[in-house]
Amino acid sequence: MTELPLDAYYDLTELTEVAISPSGHRVAFVATEYDQSTDEAVSSLFVVPTDGTREPHRLTQFGSASEPAWGPDGDRLAFLGSRDVPAERRVGWQDRPAEADGDDECEDGGTEDTGADNTNSTDDGKGDESDEPTQQVWLFDLTMGGDPRQVTDRQEGVQEFDWSPDGDRLVIGARDPTDPEREYIAQRQAGGPIETTRLQHKLDGVGWTDDVTSYLFVVDLADGSTERLDDAYAAGAFADLFGLEPAWGPTGKIAFSSCRQERPDDTMQRDVFTIEPDGAECTCVTDGEYANAQPNWREDGSLSFFRSHPEDTYVPSDAVLFDGESITTLTGNLDRTIARTASQQWVDETLYTLVGDDSRTRLVRATAAEGATRCFSAQGAGRALTHVDVADDGETAAIVFSDPRDGLDLYAIDVSDLSDPEKTGDDYGVEPESLVRLTDLNAALREEFSMPEVRRIEWESDGWTIDGICYHDSDVDPESGDHPLVVAIHGGPLSYDEPVFSFAHAALTSRGYVVLRPNYRGGTSRGEAFAAELYGEWGTTEVEDVVAGVDTLVDRGWVDPDRVFGYGFSYGGISQGYLVTRTDIFTAAAPEHGIYDLMSSYGTADSHTWFEAEFGLPWEEPDAYDEASALRDVGDLDTPLLITAGGQDWRCPPTQSEQLYVAARKQGVDAKLIVYPDEHHNVGDPDRAIHRLTEVLEWYEKHDPAAEPSAADE
Repeated sequence: MTELPLDAYYDLTELTEVAISPSGHRVAFVATEYDQSTDEAVSSLFVVPTDGTREPHRLTQFGSASEPAWGPDGDRLAFLGSRDVPAERRVGWQDRPAEADGDDECEDGGTEDTGADNTNSTDDGKGDESDEPTQQVWLFDLTMGGDPRQVTDRQEGVQEFDWSPDGDRLVIGARDPTDPEREYIAQRQAGGPIETTRLQHKLDGVGWTDDVTSYLFVVDLADGSTERLDDAYAAGAFADLFGLEPAWGPTGKIAFSSCRQERPDDTMQRDVFTIEPDGAECTCVTDGEYANAQPNWREDGSLSFFRSHPEDTYVPSDAVLFDGESITTLTGNLDRTIARTASQQWVDETLYTLVGDDSRTRLVRATAAEGATRCFSAQGAGRALTHVDVADDGETAAIVFSDPRDGLDLYAIDVSDLSDPEKTGDDYGVEPESLVRLTDLNAALREEFSMPEVRRIEWESDGWTIDGICYHDSDVDPESGDHPLVVAIHGGPLSYDEPVFSFAHAALTSRGYVVLRPNYRGGTSRGEAFAAELYGEWGTTEVEDVVAGVDTLVDRGWVDPDRVFGYGFSYGGISQGYLVTRTDIFTAAAPEHGIYDLMSSYGTADSHTWFEAEFGLPWEEPDAYDEASALRDVGDLDTPLLITAGGQDWRCPPTQSEQLYVAARKQGVDAKLIVYPDEHHNVGDPDRAIHRLTEVLEWYEKHDPAAEPSAADE
């Protein structure tokens, strides 16, 4: 096998967003590369024809392009960006300058499905008025060529936008501070005290929250004039992350989401509203009961959106349709939750969207009359479908596959081939002729270094059949026995694992490790009953399922029971806390950004609404919090721990990692704590990702009984 160098992370390209043109002839996409000279992620905008006759063309040279959206005419392309001096393109790891400082310490690429907000953030509070450019809307006229023009100039930047049906205006979401709020922001930036009366006083990726309200504004593209829609304002515990989600419909109305409860910071509930572009007739179209999100219009003026239960997140979310009088559930018949990257794509009266289904992201088509049915079996079992975007003509779609060997790549396909009913047997996974590959973003990595193969495995646990994804190098036969095993546990816990590309997995398997990603009870994609097994019972069923999975691989003769290592971020870190205090399954473990004492996290993390919904209030239900805390059993800990945390992580605060670390060291257990001072609940800049993975690999090697003595003693 050819070992994947960790500095090759700089040669990784990740496709993050897709937008197909109205005619279906072109696709815009955002790809993130890693600039080694600045140690930053650079997100650039590209466009490529859907017939595959040309290579992708780079449109932007600066580092924050996002949310591409075509104008109705298909000749203009708008996006969000913070334009500054054009960034030089990144160089590959092999071209690294000789005078570089050589800080090659390393880790994962942040592909973990954690529920975390995967955007870089200074996390120093809102309203940064420094010299850094703020995010604005920019517009390409592709018939004219040349650079994009800036069409907004909001001092606090623009969070989101959508086109008007005629293409003459935009609706944008932006913060709009009052004069006293501006004074407070300036005082904060000058090092003044933090003052708050908000219950949601912190938010991961945002920092300390303030009282500034975000509104919708209508921007005229001809003269730049801007009008605020006073009744279209954001509120809610997570409004600073979700925004208002504006969608301008064919009838002229603008839909958006917000919370208008008496205590908006004390709930995850959101309603969907409509408003006229002149600010008149703001109407709530939902009933205040659910968390409603991502409103989207059908051509006939009906309104669809995603709906979930605000107090029981283990209940699957659904796509629903509001026809002006009543709401119809479109996907509820499946008992499957909406996938993280799902959107709503309408072709006449048929909705295409993505759901988590039996440990994979699956395409479904749904109508109000018939509900949802599975389709597009050409996806196969060995790769994940991450994005679908259908052209306005309803004939062509852009899709993205994540392949464990190839990475993430863009394809075009006829919508008729997406619609094919689910197939089995020899027809399952057969690609239609209309499927055209448009990118091969990581060909150089794939051709030079070992990339993993995957297989699905199953085992029994407490009467349930549990599945997992097993990654191994192409030169390794996992059935040959006695391989070292890394158990990589997904976050959430309301998530699932499927065959996807991960730089960390490739780095591990190219060094001889087998990687198991268990889909434990409490995760999604298997229905409400499967998810609810963990409700209010953290540290129980998922522990049983992980241990049973490891035992199964040991019994099959695949892995060495003395060389089993823990790995995981967010709930993947939390579950490792249970596994090392309640079992002895791991030789060594590396919990990242976890929570280990729920009582002390309440009020210091940004997740008080989640905890209260599942466990109650800590002063009313102290036993529930205690039983779900790994620190309760920390006296039984004897597993060596590499513990990492983010200094600005308000989802799983760093004090949680400190408590676990001190408890381990106090008992003489080998432990190391790494805190990235300005990191939130995310793997940030590439040098941090590389450093993390280096530390993990060295920790495993240090505690591997089969390692060479000289290496183990280092």
